[in-house]
Amino acid sequence: MDDVLRIGNASGFYGDRFSAWQEMLDGGELDVLTGDYLAELTMLILGRDRMRDPDLGYAKTFLRQLEGCLGTALDHRVALVTNAGGLNPAGLAAAIRALADRLGLRVQVGYVEGDALARPDALTANAYLGAFGIAACLDAGADVVVTGRVTDASLVVGPAIARFGWGRGDLDALAGATVAGHLVECGAQVTGGNFSFFRELPDGGRRPGFPVAELRADGSAVITKHPGTGGAVTVETVTAQLLYEVAGPAYLGPDVVTRLDSVRLSQQGPDRVLVHGVRGTPPPDTLKVGVNNLGGFRNSMTFVLCGLDIPAKAALVQAQLTEAVGREGLEFTLARTDHPDSSDTETASALLHVHLRDGDRARAGRAFSAAAVELALASYPGCTLTTLPGDATPYGVFTADTVAQEAVDHVAVLPDGTRLPIAPPPVTATVTAEPTPEETVPATVGPTRRGPLGEVVGARSGDKGGDANLGVWARTDATWAWLRGWLTVARLAELLPETAPLTVERHELPNLRAVNFVIRGLLGDGVAASTRFDPQAKALGELLRSRVVDLPVELLARDEPATAIGEVRP
Repeated sequence: MDDVLRIGNASGFYGDRFSAWQEMLDGGELDVLTGDYLAELTMLILGRDRMRDPDLGYAKTFLRQLEGCLGTALDHRVALVTNAGGLNPAGLAAAIRALADRLGLRVQVGYVEGDALARPDALTANAYLGAFGIAACLDAGADVVVTGRVTDASLVVGPAIARFGWGRGDLDALAGATVAGHLVECGAQVTGGNFSFFRELPDGGRRPGFPVAELRADGSAVITKHPGTGGAVTVETVTAQLLYEVAGPAYLGPDVVTRLDSVRLSQQGPDRVLVHGVRGTPPPDTLKVGVNNLGGFRNSMTFVLCGLDIPAKAALVQAQLTEAVGREGLEFTLARTDHPDSSDTETASALLHVHLRDGDRARAGRAFSAAAVELALASYPGCTLTTLPGDATPYGVFTADTVAQEAVDHVAVLPDGTRLPIAPPPVTATVTAEPTPEETVPATVGPTRRGPLGEVVGARSGDKGGDANLGVWARTDATWAWLRGWLTVARLAELLPETAPLTVERHELPNLRAVNFVIRGLLGDGVAASTRFDPQAKALGELLRSRVVDLPVELLARDEPATAIGEVRP
């Protein structure tokens, strides 16, 4: 299989399974092992680390993981590529060299920088770089490549460029590798993690293995996992991850625009899904920039409202706290978790979440939480709280911006210290987002019965700054024929009322039997600032699947997966 590049993933976020690096190196053949540590929230965390200590700003966990497996990687000749460098890739590279010296190992370390932008009014501002800097480091003999903010997929695209010698004009190949990178960058999400139909997995979803992408020179790939690991790799687990945190069919990247509506998936065997047919077009002339700022301070208290008169009890607390601390920055959310005529306190209770955000740490801190506690003997009957009084914590605000590709000094620092500038793409193009026109199903669809939408569809959702995406896929062609006309923006607003006042874009991906919604502004100023119960919209898809609707009986009679999980589709 010399014509195949085996790229594994051992981390999908800062805090993922600590043992995954060692498990992946021990579990089977690999050429490259990648790790993704950066999310919008992570950059804020690293920014605060750097404020305390200028030598930090990288994912410290990676160093601890590397201590136990660097020797194994070198022995197996597996290159390691990670964005754990965060805000300080040079600092992490130096720390890796120091670790190798302490372990008595010889290691060649390269790193990529240039993503950090000078924005005096921002805590962090980082452009999403592409993959050619990573490739340059590997071409120069790096055993380990550390980056700052690159696109998540670049961790896979870079090694593929180095192996297959792709140039800027190999757009279809670059696009294929981008899809492979997007599929594996979230670790176990493509092998059954967070999967709508987890009960169908061979191990019930208890411990899914981490993924491997087997790339070929044309950009096609097989997504798989090491033998004997948990979870499964099926067309549906791959579809779920492909829909994660995307927008329209044109998936913008720094090196290529990947056409998600060209992706084709087919089951090639147990735990082997072929990803092929991907088409690419020239990238835009700008790069995305993620900007984090400190937005102020916040605090939260939760009141338990038990039994009768729940709305009135909530109104009393709202009036009392507003009088005590002032209205500005207060937010009240009443969660009706109570059930009538319950025999125990918990199921008879609702929760009133109270949040306060303010630029004044003192007001958002003890002044607020003490005012809440002081109501314990002076408010509604049965007054109690689930939270203790505490100080305020800082929160961040995320915004997305753009910068011209040629305005960024993308540099690969090779293992010998040579600084190699990476030129921007010579050909770019303007990309316009075009939501799919909606169609409606005929008024008569045959007999129906009430049931949860999730009986016939899967879903996955996530966050992009203040926006959320919600991808929904049908399990059969018949269900897709119904779903694409039935699940309109208006229908989504009926099922998820919080989306009704917002701008919602709808995109169809027929090859995946899927529709994807982009819900603008659902998460406000981003994850770090959101007071929403589900601040990253991770559960939005499951909320939609739980809604009871009129399901066509014809679909229920035949809406079984084409084959069992892990089996081969014809």
